[in-house]
Amino acid sequence: MPISVLVAAAIGYLIGGPIGLVILGGITWFIARSRPVRLLRDLVGIQQQFLSSSFAVMGALCKADGQVSRDEIRAAEQVFDRMHLSGTARERAKDAFNRGKAADFDLDAELERFQSVCGRTGRDTGLLAMFMQVQLTAVAADGRIEPSEQDMLMRVARGIGLPEEELLRLEAMLGAGPGGVRNESGPSLEDAYRVLGVSPDASDAEVKKAYRRLMSQHHPDKLAGRGMPESMREMAEEKSREIIAAWERIEEARRE
Repeated sequence: MPISVLVAAAIGYLIGGPIGLVILGGITWFIARSRPVRLLRDLVGIQQQFLSSSFAVMGALCKADGQVSRDEIRAAEQVFDRMHLSGTARERAKDAFNRGKAADFDLDAELERFQSVCGRTGRDTGLLAMFMQVQLTAVAADGRIEPSEQDMLMRVARGIGLPEEELLRLEAMLGAGPGGVRNESGPSLEDAYRVLGVSPDASDAEVKKAYRRLMSQHHPDKLAGRGMPESMREMAEEKSREIIAAWERIEEARRE
């Protein structure tokens, strides 16, 4: 029996005798039993909304430059594969993507819906950053982020409450600045500083502090506990590796 129930029962006894013990202890026991169920239900709701909004917004972003290219469709399919979506889950993801690229899609309403459900975690930056990484993966599929796509990315970032500097950091993680081409050889020193969100003039202590903060913020287990679907763990682990790569690039440069 949870200690909170015993304490409540004892307080109830002191206040109202045996009847107080039964009433206050019983109420606390009911709350203790129902809370895990409610939390699990909320977590499932966050996960479902996270996936639905992720692919709907992805569809809208891919359509931002006027048409959805084959590369962008292929990128969406690759995200489905990386998340191991199959059967009903994959069909739902495709339906959400198609909903997002429809002419009558209301992006602002979708972002508001996402925020109302997934914002319960207190605007967790790590969770919101994962949402944006899904979007960047799709729009950077053709090697460039067009101005129209950049504008919509900023609009999405503001809509979910993500600071614009966080968006710039995510772009650096993917090796592509605004309108840039992805660098497959690893982050440049400039991108590495952007990934950690510090300036080249930052002290070693400041760089280390930023690195540790980001690693804590983007830890896959922590994100899963705040509503990130388990199917996105692979992407979260990749994000952690990108943070580590940026840290190591800066460390290497400062040793030279």
